[in-house]
Amino acid sequence: MTQNRKGPLDGVRVLEFAGLAPSPYAAMILSDLGADVIRVDRPPTGDEITMDPRVNLVNRGKRSIALDLRHESSKAVVTELIRNSDILIEGFRPGVMERLGFGPDHALSVNPRLVYGRMTGWGQDGPYKLAAGHDIAYVAVTGTLHAIGDEDPVIPLNLVGDFGGGGAFLTIGVLAALHEATTTGVGQVVDAAMVDGAASLATIIYSLLNAERWEDRRRSNLLDGGTPFYAVYRTADDKHVAVGAIEPKFFAAFVSGLGVDIALSSQNDKAGWADMRTRIAERIIQRTQAEWIETYAGTDACVSPVLSLREAPTDPHVRERGTLIETDGAIQPGVAPRFPAYNLVPPPPGSSPLPGAHTREVLAALGIADIEGFIASGAATQTADGASTSMSTTAESRNNG
Repeated sequence: MTQNRKGPLDGVRVLEFAGLAPSPYAAMILSDLGADVIRVDRPPTGDEITMDPRVNLVNRGKRSIALDLRHESSKAVVTELIRNSDILIEGFRPGVMERLGFGPDHALSVNPRLVYGRMTGWGQDGPYKLAAGHDIAYVAVTGTLHAIGDEDPVIPLNLVGDFGGGGAFLTIGVLAALHEATTTGVGQVVDAAMVDGAASLATIIYSLLNAERWEDRRRSNLLDGGTPFYAVYRTADDKHVAVGAIEPKFFAAFVSGLGVDIALSSQNDKAGWADMRTRIAERIIQRTQAEWIETYAGTDACVSPVLSLREAPTDPHVRERGTLIETDGAIQPGVAPRFPAYNLVPPPPGSSPLPGAHTREVLAALGIADIEGFIASGAATQTADGASTSMSTTAESRNNG
């Protein structure tokens, strides 16, 4: 089949209001899959947190227009952008977009087919809707944080709330609504809350709890490190291996390579798990990570090296699939999921734009007559794309990431 670099979302236009990680991540996914994403940034003031564009990967492949929304002319430009978009994404606290004049009522009156994606921590309703919060809070109240760790809960980075429960679910929501808008001509609001998404990610855990196959305490269950055959062990070179030998045949392969006398029939005997864990740990620490990986190569023991962030791109499978790509010392994830009909390759590191890097280009596409006059008035800013990019946020958006 002929490879097409445009992607399955070619022709879809996304308007993103600059915010923190979850909403830019959702827009990044849409951009990776071929959508044209225009990001509305505030004009740079010099007080922003800046970084090398290769680092700010969630903005890769997007275009940026910097607008000062205190100007009525800038507000008119945003209205035109809404009129010409299929999807709008914003990540502020409830009520902020309404105060800016671009709430759902206004947006859908301008563009009835618009999918209006709202990314918040707590959602558009409920007693916490206006409360400040970050990933840890949304994961905490869903029971998910309680289930992870040992004596104390362990924070799963900000992957479960911000990116899994937040950005990924917002992407699912806006694409579902886009499908309906395409078939009916009617747009709608998508209320994506990180607390809801984090709870959804725990569906299988709640299923096991309801079936009385999960104890409501940490490190007591099959998938939480409670079992010695689904665990992480330290090796002789102070690295680690991950063992996931759940099924009996996988457990048998693991024990065979281990070289320790462990009865296969004892696998699910909880009373013996502490002793089994000790014996496994004492054996694994006698050899290096590389030696253990070589031992289990080609087997079904489900033993993998625990790689650091900088080691991960060197893994042969990760490297061959382009799961992680390293260019000029910069590491970035590849495009996910894959579409064999398309050759979806992320833009090279350094493609994340400065706020306002595409202001003239976007204004010209909207048919603005006096672009230079518009910029000179202070309503918009055009910047040269350079070696740093902004993580500018507002107080409203900062409390929902």
